[in-house]
Amino acid sequence: MSDHLTVLVVDDAREQAQMVVDLIRTAGAWPGAEFRMAATYDDALRTLRAERCDVAFFDYLLGGRDGLSLLREVRRLGIETPVVVLTGYGAEETAVEAMKAGAADYLNKSNLTIEAIDRAMHHALALGRTEHERRTAEAALRASEERFRMLVENSSDALLLLDADGRVVYMTPSSYRHVGWQPHEMVGRSILEFAHPDDRDVVAARMEDALLRPGVPIASENRFRHADGTWRIMESVGVNRLAEPSVHAIVVNLRDITERRRLADQLRLSQKLEAIGQLAGGVAHDFNNLLTAILGYCNLILEDVGDNADLRRDLEEIRSAGERAAALTRQLLAFSRRQMLMPQTVDINELVRHSEKMMRRLIGEHIELAIALAPDLLPVFVDPASIEQVLLNLALNGRDAMPRGGRLTIQTANIELDAAYASAHVPITPGRYVMLAVGDTGEGMDQETRSRVFEPFFTTREQGRGSGLGLATVYGIVKQSGGFIWVYSEPGQGAVFKVYLAPADVRVDARPIGTPERPVQRSWETVLLVEDEEAVRALAGEVLRRQGYAVLEARHGLDALRIAERHTDDIHLMITDVVMPHMSGRDLAERLSVSRPNMKVLFISGYTDQTLVPHDLTPGDAFLQKPFAPDVFARTVRSVLDNARTS
Repeated sequence: MSDHLTVLVVDDAREQAQMVVDLIRTAGAWPGAEFRMAATYDDALRTLRAERCDVAFFDYLLGGRDGLSLLREVRRLGIETPVVVLTGYGAEETAVEAMKAGAADYLNKSNLTIEAIDRAMHHALALGRTEHERRTAEAALRASEERFRMLVENSSDALLLLDADGRVVYMTPSSYRHVGWQPHEMVGRSILEFAHPDDRDVVAARMEDALLRPGVPIASENRFRHADGTWRIMESVGVNRLAEPSVHAIVVNLRDITERRRLADQLRLSQKLEAIGQLAGGVAHDFNNLLTAILGYCNLILEDVGDNADLRRDLEEIRSAGERAAALTRQLLAFSRRQMLMPQTVDINELVRHSEKMMRRLIGEHIELAIALAPDLLPVFVDPASIEQVLLNLALNGRDAMPRGGRLTIQTANIELDAAYASAHVPITPGRYVMLAVGDTGEGMDQETRSRVFEPFFTTREQGRGSGLGLATVYGIVKQSGGFIWVYSEPGQGAVFKVYLAPADVRVDARPIGTPERPVQRSWETVLLVEDEEAVRALAGEVLRRQGYAVLEARHGLDALRIAERHTDDIHLMITDVVMPHMSGRDLAERLSVSRPNMKVLFISGYTDQTLVPHDLTPGDAFLQKPFAPDVFARTVRSVLDNARTS
């Protein structure tokens, strides 16, 4: 027990107060104790407020006031000092009243002894310690309960308690943020009432699992009816605690994953379109090689066929079919973002005005065309022909969605997309954009159709109407132009396609480059032809030899290096495919340029991806896309040798 006690004695008779002090000192149990004396009610109150006292002795009579009133006032103020009440008469009644007021003990002044004082001191101090520990424990319990309440009330999940029949017996008020229902709207109702009709059997089965496996978390994912009438995808975990007396319920945590699921679906769609684009680009590349040979030999035969009209007609049909196939591969390349673009600073408003007359003819008189152009629209840096193709394809798509007529709306605007919008529209990034929107009042689309609308060859039209590449082409062009496209549609509510393009930096307009139309003259130069596709290599070699060139043929880059090393004379031009095994055409050109700095280069490819084609074409270097006609190929070769820059 501590020797450093502070004892307060309150008595209006100083000799009585001193007697109490002397008795405590005589007891000898607290040699280091310090004593305070107060003669009045107010002095005692000031002392107790000013310093901590370990025990206090209050005389019952304090002039015009009494010790019990002082005791009640002390307790009202939250002062916990244990108090022993002293009096000289009315012992029994006063003792009961004192104990009710919160006294630790009661002593009669007429019987004060050292033993009585010693006993009262020990009892008061022990009771004070017990009371202090109780209050400390209660405070800790209250703090713990408050922490638990704060955790539950501010949880990122909704928390429900269900009985064995699946009825809600408790719901945290904070669950309203997640489910939209107030506690009084859910308590007493079965959880099955809020489950989607198609999911109720699954929810009931999970409830049965929980009843059969107490203490085991049972996870589920179901649609839950929100208070606003929408269906939310909820991830739930339920644990059967019915056997635990303190809980006696099935504890269910609910988490709204609707947004997460939507973003995941968007990401999967983006990845799916990316994978399809890579496949489509690869198919188009290989098909372009075949078409190059088909169309090339067809044109060569047409040059040699003479006046045989029937044969010429058949060959022209073959060529026409091949050209339609080539157009199809160009659309595939557009979707896969591997077509050659010639960007320049473009005013989208001017492009819409320029296309308006054509669009009115395309959509027909049964459809109203409404155009709303922002007067302060920012310019964009894009290939105007490609964006015009986007506009026309979207207009045709809107027309087909309104077979019985309607309204087609074209709108432009400057848009600021914030982080919240971007997070809900993966993979859009926040920032300033120029928006081109094309909307219709047609049949609209459901979720499944919207998720596939940009896939190549996917169409909701009857068989024989369209190739299913229109929107796929739009998607590829927008992506290759560095933009984003989004579709908003509901069944019966029409559709709006919104294209977002970044505003143009200050740039110099791209200079359109075209193949010069000049007569092909007889030639004599040496050409190194590098092509891994045998049919294309044979065709190109035949065209070159007919023009008089000396042709060195190589199957790939390593083969070309060996041939160039053995050939001691000049090589005036190298024609090389861009994508080949062992070595790319670009790497081959760089290696040969060291030993043959005057050699010109013509790149050819079924791909036209900017990442595959050299970015900086120097005078004498050029690019030609497959499939190409023999006469175009011959003119391009001649132009490169004559130092004209071509594309």
